[in-house]
Amino acid sequence: MYDLIIKNAKLIDNSITDIAIQHGKIVEIGKNIIATSNQVLDLKNQHYVSAGWIDSHTHCFAHSPIYHDEPDLIGIEAGVTAVVDAGSVGALDIDEFYELAMQAKTHVYSFLNISKIGLIRQSELADMQDIDVPLFDQTLVKYPNFIIGIKVRISRSVVGENGILPLIKAKEMQKKTGLPLMIHVGNNPPELDEIADLLTKGDIITHCFNGKPNQIFDKQNNLRDSIKRAIERGVILDIGHGGESFSFSVAERAKCLDVYPNTISSDIYSKNRLQGPVFSLANVMNKFICLGYSKTRIIDSVTKNAAQILHLNNKGEIAIGYDADLTIFDIKQQTVSLTDSEGEQRECHEQFVPLAAIATNTTKKVTHIEITQEGSKNELRISN
Repeated sequence: MYDLIIKNAKLIDNSITDIAIQHGKIVEIGKNIIATSNQVLDLKNQHYVSAGWIDSHTHCFAHSPIYHDEPDLIGIEAGVTAVVDAGSVGALDIDEFYELAMQAKTHVYSFLNISKIGLIRQSELADMQDIDVPLFDQTLVKYPNFIIGIKVRISRSVVGENGILPLIKAKEMQKKTGLPLMIHVGNNPPELDEIADLLTKGDIITHCFNGKPNQIFDKQNNLRDSIKRAIERGVILDIGHGGESFSFSVAERAKCLDVYPNTISSDIYSKNRLQGPVFSLANVMNKFICLGYSKTRIIDSVTKNAAQILHLNNKGEIAIGYDADLTIFDIKQQTVSLTDSEGEQRECHEQFVPLAAIATNTTKKVTHIEITQEGSKNELRISN
């Protein structure tokens, strides 16, 4: 007796399969699974299924004074099974964020800001006294499965007169943890070359295709040598679209040079979700259809790539033994106008349209599987 069988699901390579789920795990994959099940969801060879989409850069601490949103609005209700808050909180408010996150149906994780105050103001690293290393270390120990990375914002408005010093400090703090370090790059100073040369394998440059002067291309529109070296060392490129940090032109130039992001993320919060240009992770993914990316590359960027880079074990793939986090979606043939952070518009003739999200939680006595499909919700409760 299985808990749920998804019948006749179309994978991104257009093959058809059944997927059986029990106790929050994928237990069988194949055509024509014959077994009894508490629930059956038949996709009738019409709808796609992938591992659950992971948005690796969001701002979903609802009580943040600057960048805030509700995890389920940007998560499970938008086809996303896991969201990572990228530095909204520091050690001083992580307790409150954790309590709110545990109430969400979406899986929520945190990249802890190295500033103890988090994003209560734009200049959280202008005062080096706000980097409290002992408190930071204690916080990591307290939330080992919730805090999965470290966030440092390195741009002029954030660091003030401190220049590159907060990044040097962040790298020292990272060495003790082994956690991924995400670096926000924005307006200079510090210069991107100076930032990139400090980064090591597994570090994440977010806003990698921003159109600001401190972008990955030099004034001659060539890829900076510092970025070439960083990529060769294994530094990760993350989109982090946001309201000001994605340029079609930069992304297009990068593709011409075979420079691709490892992960596609939204940098979503309430304002750019409601007013654009982000709207949703799916909308950001559609911009890469517009740029000519293969749909397999796009899906990989929000599933297995994200899971591997963030060390989210047993997520990101449809495989036996993996968590049964799944996104059900269509690829619709219809024209849509898309806008980047520079105000440039492009037309796309296809788009990802999420229909359902299934998120499981095996850490509790009851596993919740939320299916949100075409405006209706159905929560399945499965005893472990």
